[in-house]
Amino acid sequence: MSTVLRVLTGLLALAAMQNAIADDKYPSKPVTIIVPQAAGGANDAIARVIAQKLSEQLGQTFIVDNRPGAGGNVGTVVAAKAKPDGYTLMITADSSMVINPSLYKSTGFDPVKDFQPVGTLATAGYVLVANPAFPAKNVAELIALAKQQPKKIYIGSAGNGTLNHLIGEMLGKAAGIDLVHVPYKGASAAVTDLVGGQVQVSVQSLPSSISFIKAGKIKVLGVVNEKRVPALPDSPTIGETVKGFGTTPWYGMFVPAGTPKSIIQQLNAEIAKALESKDAIERLAGVGCEPFKSSPEQFASLVRDDLPRWAKIVKDAGATVD
Repeated sequence: MSTVLRVLTGLLALAAMQNAIADDKYPSKPVTIIVPQAAGGANDAIARVIAQKLSEQLGQTFIVDNRPGAGGNVGTVVAAKAKPDGYTLMITADSSMVINPSLYKSTGFDPVKDFQPVGTLATAGYVLVANPAFPAKNVAELIALAKQQPKKIYIGSAGNGTLNHLIGEMLGKAAGIDLVHVPYKGASAAVTDLVGGQVQVSVQSLPSSISFIKAGKIKVLGVVNEKRVPALPDSPTIGETVKGFGTTPWYGMFVPAGTPKSIIQQLNAEIAKALESKDAIERLAGVGCEPFKSSPEQFASLVRDDLPRWAKIVKDAGATVD
C-alpha cells in the first residue's frame, strides 16, 4: 500500500509541476495590443499585421484595441498603467512617444520611465496630398499659391498633436506659408473630407491614403520622407523643393515598465520572425510601409536620441497643442 501511495503522490506532484509549467508558458491567454491612434491610420494598419502574425506564431489571440485621443496620449496613459505581465502591449507611432512630450505641457506619462521598448516594427511613407480640383500640382505650386492667399488653404489632419498635424506645422514654418489647420478625429475622417473638398490639402500616411491615391480621388503633391518611397517611386519628396525638410516616421512595440525581460525578448524574437515572413512584407508594402527591425536595446537608444531631436524640431516649428 505504501508503494502505491508513493507512486500516486509522485504522479500528483508531476501533474502539478506540468500544470505550473503550462501556466508559466507565455502567452497562456489572449493578449491586448493598445493602439493609441484611431482605426484606419498607419499605426492601426501595422498593428493589425503584427497582431495576426503573433496570433499565428504563438497560438493565442492578439487583440487590437484602439484608444485614440489627445494625439495618442489617452491610449498611451492606459498602456503605461497596465499590469506589467505581458498581456497588455502597445504599438504606437513615434509621435506619441518622442514628439508629444515637447508638444504638451503634460502627457500623463514618461516615455522612458513608464515603458520598456520591445522593438521597432516598420517605417511608413507619408505624403502631402490634395483634392484633385486643387490647382497646385506639386509642392512648389502649393507654396506659391499659399503665399498669394495666406490663411485661405485648409489643411486637414488626424487630430491636434498627431504626426500629421506636426508635419503640416513643420512645412508651414519651413516654406514660410500660413495654412489653416483643421483637426479631425482620425485619419479616415480627414481623408473623407479631403475627397469631398471640405479641405484642400492634408498630410497623410500611405496606409490611410494609398487606396484613394490609386483611385484618383486625391493627388500627391510631395512625399514627406527623406527619400522617395517604393510605393510611389515617381513622386518627389518635399525636401527636393524645400531643402532640409523631411522625416521618416517609425512604429514600434512597447510594454509597461516592469515587464519581465524574458517576455520582452520572446516578443522581440517573434516580431523579427513575423517581419521576415513573405506575407507580412507584402501586406506592409501594400499600404506603403517597410519592415524595420531592432533589438530592445537599439530601440531604447532610438527613443533616447529622438526625444531631443524632436524637441528642437517642435521648438523651431513653433508648434503647440495646449
